[in-house]
Amino acid sequence: SMVRFGNVLGSSGSVVPLFRQQIEMGGPITLTHKDVTRYFMTIPEAALLVMQAGGLATGGEVFVLDMGKSVKISDLARTMVQLSGLTVRDEQNSDGDIEIEEVGLRPGEKLYEELIIGNDPKKTKHERIMMAHEKFTPWPELIKLLHSLKQTRDSAETIRLLEKLIPEFEHRRDNEEKIAS
Repeated sequence: SMVRFGNVLGSSGSVVPLFRQQIEMGGPITLTHKDVTRYFMTIPEAALLVMQAGGLATGGEVFVLDMGKSVKISDLARTMVQLSGLTVRDEQNSDGDIEIEEVGLRPGEKLYEELIIGNDPKKTKHERIMMAHEKFTPWPELIKLLHSLKQTRDSAETIRLLEKLIPEFEHRRDNEEKIAS
């Protein structure tokens, strides 16, 4: 069984400590895109919900935690600047303290998180825990595919196996030379 959830506030790698550090350094705050949204919960919430999902598990389930409403990261950045007693420097306020800079989405990064893949999540006994219905490669088949991937020296075969293992995998031709070497 596994539990899927969004960002945990205050955890390592979380955007909040990064923004705090960027504000303390005088900016800029770096956003990948102005429209990016993410889900957040606190460390105690995450720990409690993971333990409760463990109590519901019988084996092989994918539990999805209700994260509430998603947060627009640009709004989070602006709020953090204001809560620091500073102002955002932008078109409306050229005398502001901290600039917010868009740096672009990283490869594979999405504007919106998808916590549930597939349709029709099933309710559980816990009001904030749902069970997702997702298609997975059966374990014996996955082991066989991974072994084949490990053994192959053919880039076309590697790409074919990756596409089978990861439905979202998109092969880019400009990477072929890197794969072959």
